[in-house]
Amino acid sequence: MQSNHNYPLKNNNSFNIKASCSHIYFPSNLAELQQLPDLTATNFYILGEGSNTLFVEENAPVIIQPKFHGINIDEQAEHFLVTVGAAENWHDLVCFCLEKGINGLENLALIPGSVGAAPVQNIGAYGVEFADFCDEIQWYEFASKTLHTLVKEDCDFAYRESIFKHAFYNKGLITHVSFKFPKAWQPNLSYAGLDSLVKTSSATEVMNQVIALRSSKLPDPKVLPNAGSFFKNPVVSAVEFTQLQQRFPDIPHYPQANGEVKLAAAWLIDQAGLKGFRHQEVGVHQQQALVLVNYGSDLGCDIISLAKYVQRIVNKKFSVMLTPEVRMISAEGEQSFITLNDANPIGKLHHD
Repeated sequence: MQSNHNYPLKNNNSFNIKASCSHIYFPSNLAELQQLPDLTATNFYILGEGSNTLFVEENAPVIIQPKFHGINIDEQAEHFLVTVGAAENWHDLVCFCLEKGINGLENLALIPGSVGAAPVQNIGAYGVEFADFCDEIQWYEFASKTLHTLVKEDCDFAYRESIFKHAFYNKGLITHVSFKFPKAWQPNLSYAGLDSLVKTSSATEVMNQVIALRSSKLPDPKVLPNAGSFFKNPVVSAVEFTQLQQRFPDIPHYPQANGEVKLAAAWLIDQAGLKGFRHQEVGVHQQQALVLVNYGSDLGCDIISLAKYVQRIVNKKFSVMLTPEVRMISAEGEQSFITLNDANPIGKLHHD
């Protein structure tokens, strides 16, 4: 199994933050997984492409970066079953499926990251979530050194949540993901920006529209380092929403099946006057307030300070607490945003 010591991670996180780990392992098959050392007494982190990861310290824990590749298609009478290695790139998978006439993932085009990371976060965009097409997950358990097959119902999928962030956290890793795509397909055009398309639009036309929308709002991490949407869209009770709507009649909102209401974090940040806000080498993107960008800092703590500042200002205006989507990694492993120190607190507004 390929592994390295004292491995630099600047090119392994889309924020382009300087960090390094003492050891990194790249297992690519079951035998190599079984060769991994016992990490039960060691701080470690399972890394995909680093597009949803912020290294908050110069030193990172031991890293495991799975390298399972390959795509297999099983065509059946009414659907396609597609099994994909965890290390495959997500957007490449979306394009591959559409090229093969397999529709369903087009709304999730251009989301950065690996296929193996998608179920952990239950990624979603433009009215579609990963869970909508998940069939099975192949999950390797460290303790027993065996592979387990998890069906969709085993995974506890919810908005940006899954069992892999909770009960199964750091107890194993995903090697393969299996999708089930019905051949009876209709475009999902319910989300703003896609509702301008005609109902007979092809999956490729939907994907092209999604790419155009995302590209118009979201900066390319290779040009301006970022991790996409930094915060989750907050969910509030019906009572809280009614109070907010009385104060802010135009507030965008999305009623949930359980009676709660999802709000648009980008709108809250924008209305708080923070779109385009910049402090030294970090800032809030000028076109998409949900994206925090790195203009040249090497320090993860600078992003943390900015995120906590945004959180404070939004909470002061709306009494709504934003929660990050991005995972915070220190030398001790993944950390709670709440417990991280605001090392370089940002004071008053400073617009560049």
